[in-house]
Amino acid sequence: MSQRYRITRTMQGDDAALLAITLEECKQYFAEKPDFTYTSVFTVKGTTSMSIDGDFFMWSLGDVQIPFRHYQGDIYVSGTNEAVIPKLMEVASELRADIVEG
Repeated sequence: MSQRYRITRTMQGDDAALLAITLEECKQYFAEKPDFTYTSVFTVKGTTSMSIDGDFFMWSLGDVQIPFRHYQGDIYVSGTNEAVIPKLMEVASELRADIVEG
């Protein structure tokens, strides 16, 4: 089972609304990263396909695409691939945010 991580600022104070990572902030941040692209639909392919609407910043890691999903002021990512952890730490640090497991 994979571990899920959340990049958040809610641990930094009492007013979570002011500390939210906004979609606009994410779009600006990830636009400066050549290995990330934005999409509003993430499609999982396997024996069946499933499309999920949302705000996804897709990290290209070789042939693999790893979604960083912006949702309600936080960014979520699965830790299935071990390369995610250093990238997760980089993103959180540059956005002045914390990492929470779960």
